[in-house]
Amino acid sequence: MQQLLVQLEKTNPTATESEQISYVNIATQSSFKQRTVAALKAGGETALDQLILENKYLKIVKAVIKGWFNSQA
Repeated sequence: MQQLLVQLEKTNPTATESEQISYVNIATQSSFKQRTVAALKAGGETALDQLILENKYLKIVKAVIKGWFNSQA
């Protein structure tokens, strides 16, 4: 958080305390959101692996879906 405040001070040295709080909240929420999405993707992939362990056609579908998500990142 201290690094975020230092960064804000460089770009906006006259930021009020409420602006500083808002800046830190926004910066940390996006990081949390990114970590949450990554965790859900990994968990979903593991669940699919367990479901399609024996079915070669479902493995192909999984690869297509994984490629689709990776192209969007």
